[in-house]
Amino acid sequence: MTKTIPNVALVVPTLNGGSLWRTWLEKFAEQSIRPARLLIIDSSSEDDTVPLAHAAGFEVITIARRDFDHGGSRQHGFNLVEPAEFVIFMTQDAILANSNSLELLVNSIGKPEIGAVYGRQLPRPTADCIEAHARLFNYPETGHSRSIADAPRLGIRAAFLSNSFAVYRRVALEQIGGFPSRLIFGEDAYVATRMLAKGWQIAYCADAPVYHSHAYSWLEYFRRYFDVGVLHARERWIGELVGGSGGEGVRFVKSELRFLSRNAPLQIPRGLSYIAAKLFGYNLGLNEDKLPNWAKLRMSLNRNFWEQDVETVITKKPLA
Repeated sequence: MTKTIPNVALVVPTLNGGSLWRTWLEKFAEQSIRPARLLIIDSSSEDDTVPLAHAAGFEVITIARRDFDHGGSRQHGFNLVEPAEFVIFMTQDAILANSNSLELLVNSIGKPEIGAVYGRQLPRPTADCIEAHARLFNYPETGHSRSIADAPRLGIRAAFLSNSFAVYRRVALEQIGGFPSRLIFGEDAYVATRMLAKGWQIAYCADAPVYHSHAYSWLEYFRRYFDVGVLHARERWIGELVGGSGGEGVRFVKSELRFLSRNAPLQIPRGLSYIAAKLFGYNLGLNEDKLPNWAKLRMSLNRNFWEQDVETVITKKPLA
């Protein structure tokens, strides 16, 4: 029998979830626990995402598609589910893998020094070797927790956290000012770094899995890592606090090449081309201040950010 947990809320941003959303809701209905508050922040979906969410017992808040902001929209949801002590964030394509995935994730934030916990993300059953490796590298079989004391050893890895499947302690998120608005990408890493700086720990629960991975193309990898570069350029304090991403990047490349050589050697050239796309995009993102806005708009995976960026600049111009 599913048990309702009174001090826990679940917030999910959605947009045209399609057939995968039906699967998401089916797996959610099988969970051993049910958060007391269920909230969808929907960016004006045009399919049956909202009616299905209503039927499953979710409250739905609809926003204009152009108003979606990775940090700001999540903060809006976080505010709406107050006073829930723990708030789970998921994405519409992260499919709960076990009937107790939610329960194990929530249980893992019991220690008072832990500010946030993220669960394990497994590759989709249809994932190829390149797609699968990315998940196996970032989400190992063994759980752990990290503090700011681990930053010299782990570098940027110390601030790794994913909002595709994570639970936050309200008091910790409130102490660091909540999710940021007007951030191109990486609101989870931003929050994790601020929590570490305030003495909180970030934990990884390997026993709580979801299926969540993407088969990106060369261009999609380029655009995604362009956005990562923009984040690191605009929020340089993250690297200054926990360290840079260079060592982690080298470790990933070596791991992927070893993995492909054992499991799919014919995919090595494609893997190398994706690595080149990431590196090219990331370095352009780091130097985005030298690029015109029209170029950033075409290079970015988050086009809405640049459209809002132009509007922000225009609205800040002094009156003639």
